[in-house]
Amino acid sequence: MKEVNKKLEEFEQYIRGKKVAIIGLGVSNIPLLDYLHNLKANITVFDKREINEIDKNILDKITEYGISFSFGNNYLSKLIGFDIIFRSPSCRPDLPEIQKELENGAILTSEIEMLIELCPGKVIGITGSDGKTTTTTLIYEVLKQNGYNCYLGGNIGIPLFTKVHEMAKDDIVVLELSSFQLLTMKISPKISVITNITPNHLDIHKSYEEYIEAKENIMKYQDGDSVVVLNYDNDITKELGKKAKGIVRYFSSKTKLDEGYIVDGDVIKYCENKIRKHVINTSELLLRGKHMYEDVVAALSATKDFVDDESAINVIKNFKGVEHRLEFVRELDGVKWYNDSIGTSPTRTIAGLQSFDEKIVLIAGGYDKHLDYTPLAKPILDNVSSLILIGQTAEKIENAVKREAEKENKEIPIYHCRSLEETVTTAKKVAKNGEIVLLSPASAAFDMFKNFAERGKLYKELVNKL
Repeated sequence: MKEVNKKLEEFEQYIRGKKVAIIGLGVSNIPLLDYLHNLKANITVFDKREINEIDKNILDKITEYGISFSFGNNYLSKLIGFDIIFRSPSCRPDLPEIQKELENGAILTSEIEMLIELCPGKVIGITGSDGKTTTTTLIYEVLKQNGYNCYLGGNIGIPLFTKVHEMAKDDIVVLELSSFQLLTMKISPKISVITNITPNHLDIHKSYEEYIEAKENIMKYQDGDSVVVLNYDNDITKELGKKAKGIVRYFSSKTKLDEGYIVDGDVIKYCENKIRKHVINTSELLLRGKHMYEDVVAALSATKDFVDDESAINVIKNFKGVEHRLEFVRELDGVKWYNDSIGTSPTRTIAGLQSFDEKIVLIAGGYDKHLDYTPLAKPILDNVSSLILIGQTAEKIENAVKREAEKENKEIPIYHCRSLEETVTTAKKVAKNGEIVLLSPASAAFDMFKNFAERGKLYKELVNKL
């Protein structure tokens, strides 16, 4: 007999006939459009793009459903008199039009927040400045391959809100959550993971403090039965443990903890009552790099209540990684080419640089998120034989490297390119036998590409054509 999800039933009764605003016609809000239309909600869609920039299939759906819409520069001018507002992650919640509606009694939520609210099973949420996609995918694979009925969503996978009616109390939903999704969150997953927190997305967040507060929402509303997994090596996440209401599980690659999973040199260990048990040698994993091993121990920490170490490791040791994350592309003339297009921040690129013993030809630069590139300079000088720069941040990265080079009395060849095609051609010319060519931009892709994935796919195509 099918279980009854009372919360979902109550929501579906509540939403019928209500005046609903959907702000942003992104990936997560399109299935929401279908779902709410079928529940006979009174929907209006809002998007800051002009009508000729909206996908034709979406426009056809709006016409078919007879849904009201407001597009273009003043798209929120008609946001008046709504009962509930679903915002997309890219829509800031403090826009004056939204705030006015909230003052008049509207409810502000999102597809992902309603999913967590109405899901009958357990939710595991993962966030962090770096490593969240690999950690999320590892957790999902460990659980799925050990017999659990799982759903993967959030920032990756598919929009899951419309799947809630399929879910049962023994199911597990694994969500990758961005700071934008977490910004207005008033509910936290039962099990939460924060891989690390370093400056990121400061082009959109008002301040670093706001960014940190958004990340903290993943654990802020937990109760005493909840679990939060935190990085002991990151000052911010370490301190967040003091605010936790439930169980805290730290992981580390720098400290020999008394409790928790650690990366101890070339070995992953589990520590309990000050006794450290060998779990696996890092050489047995297909993943490469200390930051990837940190993702492994984070995933082990999150799945500990569901799967024993041996069962988890059987899955993890065969895990090849996620596309665009230190992804091996090919070897040509003794040079190995890697795609780390996900490296959209200095910390992520530093982790990539420190994953190889060989000298590296680094391709970096892209969209400017207003980050500080000073910390990247020394790792570049220590690990890189030639630096190839592109995009808006090229000059910032070059200036940081030159300042550090002057301080250390070192020199490094720096090349400027106007396209990704030119960077690959230049890298082929300068890379020596035994070296690595690494695309790890330390910057977002939006100055030239739709996203990091589009950039990574083109890079792989170009490399494979050499």
